[in-house]
Amino acid sequence: MHLTVEEALSIYPLSEAKLIAGARGKHRIVKSINVMDAPDISDWIKEGEMLLTTAYLIKDNLEEASALLHTLNRRGSAGLGIKLGRFWDAVPEALITEAELLGFPLIELPFQFTFSDQMNGLFRAELTRSNNALQTVMEKQRKLMRFALRSSRSQPLLDSISEVMGHSLAVINSRGAVLYNNSQFPESQLLTNWPWINRSQRIRIGEGAGFRVPLLQGEECLGYLLYFDIDPLLLPVEESLFVQGAELISFHIQTGYESSFEPDSQREFSALLKRCLNGGFSSAELAQAAAKLDIELLQSPFQLLLTDVSSLGESRKGELYHLKEEYMEDPLLQEMKGIHVLVDEGLLSIYPVDKYNPAKLQAIISECFQKLKYEPGYYPKAAISSRKAKAEGLKEAFAEVKECLSKPQYWGVNEHVVHYRQLEITLMLQQIPSEFMIKYCNRSLGSLLCREPEYVREMLHTLEVYIENDGHINETAKKLFIHRNTATYGLRS
Repeated sequence: MHLTVEEALSIYPLSEAKLIAGARGKHRIVKSINVMDAPDISDWIKEGEMLLTTAYLIKDNLEEASALLHTLNRRGSAGLGIKLGRFWDAVPEALITEAELLGFPLIELPFQFTFSDQMNGLFRAELTRSNNALQTVMEKQRKLMRFALRSSRSQPLLDSISEVMGHSLAVINSRGAVLYNNSQFPESQLLTNWPWINRSQRIRIGEGAGFRVPLLQGEECLGYLLYFDIDPLLLPVEESLFVQGAELISFHIQTGYESSFEPDSQREFSALLKRCLNGGFSSAELAQAAAKLDIELLQSPFQLLLTDVSSLGESRKGELYHLKEEYMEDPLLQEMKGIHVLVDEGLLSIYPVDKYNPAKLQAIISECFQKLKYEPGYYPKAAISSRKAKAEGLKEAFAEVKECLSKPQYWGVNEHVVHYRQLEITLMLQQIPSEFMIKYCNRSLGSLLCREPEYVREMLHTLEVYIENDGHINETAKKLFIHRNTATYGLRS
């Protein structure tokens, strides 16, 4: 039995009783009912028991009656019911005052009903309540299974689980970032006592009770799922259902359904972007659809970033998902307001171009990789496309980053992030037959190579630095520690 005193007093025939003192204790839980038939009954009372008595053992001794109240209160009893009309016609005022001070429920029971009447009424009500609770949980479980088996969904994963469970939810990732929250509680309150241990446990949120379940993939904890406004009395029945909800979320994270945590507009744009890159429709049509979703990334100059890792299969998906989280949480990348989509080729991101600092994205991504502390040789690799002014350049930009990632042999030894412009000439020249390349070099550099060896080495080094800096004479001069005019003269000669 798990009723509050207040609920018990609403059930016939106990509804005919009267709470005469200790109203502050009306939320105490009644776990069982006992009848006083021995002088030392108070020594055997368990927490949550409600004691019913005719007052026979205390009718002549008010001090013993007061001591009984204190003992019952100390042992966590739910309350004391006294049946009047046999030994007491009224409960003594002193006892009423004592119970009121303790906040201990003191109940005046009607004479016309036996103790068995009172107990049977409560047991029938508890049985009905338990059956209803079990039916509710089973119905929620059926809905959860139907939802898990559906191939298409009309609303995001977490919204659907919250609706099925009948509780508001929050999802916190392993780094303490709130990914989803449809409860009334702010982030600061959700993260009380962070970091948490990786096990399910009941928690206190505000004035109500909650339940927290870790999101696990094997032994790895991806984060935590929090349920709010739960009924502590139903927790033993609902706990397995709460765990199933967490397992469903963990499964969808593992299989790439991480877009459930994103706004609807971004989820829809991500699906449209994949279709566009697979030839489903044109870049211009994608730009029009994005504008309707209030996504302006393709309305101004943009660049693509494609990131991939060395792992395979499910491990690869998991690592790419963690990289996506890192990109979304990095303060500098947040300012750039990019969109990230998992595609077959890796993690594809779209960012606006910073016209004042075109190398900014490359530097930020390099810092992200360093913060993740990968082992040497296992760093992700990322490629950045050239600047595209219009949406029509989307597929060209995608081809650029794919080509960069497919040619790691042209990257520097310690490079993990490369810009297409760095490899553009190399990728272009590799398409030219080697015999034409040799003829061109001999014709263009033949007169230089005939001069003194030291002069040749100096001029070739100047030319290499010039090419490395995309033909920018000022950058070339800085790298060589010479005047701009000197660098210009050397290249012309």
